[in-house]
Amino acid sequence: MCGIVGYIGHQEAYSILIKGLHRLEYRGYDSAGVAIINPDYRLNIYKHTGKVAELESFCRAKDISGTIGIAHTRWATHGEPSDINAHPHSSTNGRIAIVHNGTIENYSILKQALQQHGCEFNSQTDTEVIVKLIEYIQNENNCTLLDAVREALHQIVGAYAIAVIDSDNPDTIITARKSSPLVIGIGEGETFIASDASPIIEYTNKVVYLRDNEIAIITRNRPLKVITTDNEESKIDIQTLRMSVSQLEKGGYPHFMLKEIFEQTDTIFDCIRGRVVANGTAIKLSGVNDHPDRFINAGRILIVACGTSWHAGLIGARLIENFARIPTRVEYASEFRYANPVIRPDDVVIAISQSGETADTLAAIRLAKEAGAFVYGICNAVGSSIARETDTGTYIHVGPEIGVASTKAFTGQVTVLTMLALAIGQLKGTISSEQIAEVGRSILRLPDLIAETLELNPQIEKLSAIYTYVHNFLYLGRGYNYPNALEGALKLKEISYIHAEGYPAAEMKHGPIALIDKEMPTVVIAPDDELHEKVISNIQQVKARGGSVIAIVTKGDTTIPAMADHVLEIPRVPEALSPIIAAIPLQLLAYHIAIMKGCNVDMPRNLAKSVTVE
Repeated sequence: MCGIVGYIGHQEAYSILIKGLHRLEYRGYDSAGVAIINPDYRLNIYKHTGKVAELESFCRAKDISGTIGIAHTRWATHGEPSDINAHPHSSTNGRIAIVHNGTIENYSILKQALQQHGCEFNSQTDTEVIVKLIEYIQNENNCTLLDAVREALHQIVGAYAIAVIDSDNPDTIITARKSSPLVIGIGEGETFIASDASPIIEYTNKVVYLRDNEIAIITRNRPLKVITTDNEESKIDIQTLRMSVSQLEKGGYPHFMLKEIFEQTDTIFDCIRGRVVANGTAIKLSGVNDHPDRFINAGRILIVACGTSWHAGLIGARLIENFARIPTRVEYASEFRYANPVIRPDDVVIAISQSGETADTLAAIRLAKEAGAFVYGICNAVGSSIARETDTGTYIHVGPEIGVASTKAFTGQVTVLTMLALAIGQLKGTISSEQIAEVGRSILRLPDLIAETLELNPQIEKLSAIYTYVHNFLYLGRGYNYPNALEGALKLKEISYIHAEGYPAAEMKHGPIALIDKEMPTVVIAPDDELHEKVISNIQQVKARGGSVIAIVTKGDTTIPAMADHVLEIPRVPEALSPIIAAIPLQLLAYHIAIMKGCNVDMPRNLAKSVTVE
């Protein structure tokens, strides 16, 4: 969940490293640091608690010269955020520096063994163990840095992406990965490394995604070399990025989150392009069309995901059962992987992750494949681990999402799941051509419908000022919008730090109703669908107990506005698409309440964007 940047070439490394850290700061912002080998072959390490801007201030008047370096922005796992625990970490002799993303499970055993051989440690991190182990192996065996790194990787257990430099080898960076992402950018006479492509795209669009148990040897003015940890040469697959620098900038918006909320008119267009065809009467997903037997003969579908992606999965399960009539279950990937689950060869496992690098979801994928299931990936990051390790899948194509609280990725995931359910139903003949056309034509209208919904922004901004004082929120929804209630509550928790719970509206009277009073507002998602009358009853129960209600309703609804305190009207869509449209005001409500409270919505405390550790 940390961010790694590295550079070797003809430019001064520091400015590239710092800019890269800013690009990756959404992955962690407890502390940051850089290590640069200067022209005199001295290794200079500077690190500081706090955000990257504080590191920049700290580095003023320091020797930051050099054309090779590595850098890191941290989300703390082992050891509290501090200058000492910040990366890079160095060897005792001061020659070797390392940055690391991941967790080393056996670090305590290795640390004790090294201490018995006289090794001293300064930090509480697992990362320092790696660099001290590399140094020990090199000293004991009088071997090269590469051989020491290879041997160290054989001894450690856990997840890692690392980059190592040595002032005695000032023309080489050694990188390696296992279960944590690492990308190498190939430029003209220069090479870049990063945890994802965002720091690289400004300089080159040619990248190599390291695979698990691979080591890259990046040497100045030499071709990239990639080997396995067993010292076997690996094939290098250079890919071309589809990304622009403008996607990584705020573009005039005060925050990435608001930009990404408003981008959904464009991102949903990119998501559906070429997939809803024949004027909305057919769905074309190559992941389904290329493997028809797996879906026709599927005995069950299992969806595995975490966080916001899990909420999207809940909506997807209802869509698949409704349109494709296949029993579908949704599991937290973190629970699924340790539950000794029953997985059958005729199961289809759908894995959902924005980053494509979520550690628990990757582990669930591997478990499913070992059991012989067919694995379908839904992710955003092209070339990510999930994209490579699944049998097939669909990209959501919403572009880089920088804000830690997911917005456009959620609507992209739900849109893909809607198309997937329709495509399977179309394949199996469980949905009529009229039903496909009704939903398909409305999918084509989604960009315009989202733009119409975004016009609620001024109203929601004004409304939000009323609710900054509260300590608790209740979110209610039914049917397709029960998961949306969970998602709306999560958004508010993530960025405003207000406690919120999402519930199926009918379950309110089985406990949560005891909490309702004038101090606890309730957000009710109540589009005009088959459960509309039931939700009206739930609103009346809240009002009878003095609670205030913010209702999200279909335009033209005359019943709920007469009883709710505040009403947000959304366009009419088929019931299956209502979660996509209703998500927009939920995102805006969370955003504006958090802003009114003075919270950092792009970097909420204790959170990071990509959860690449357990």
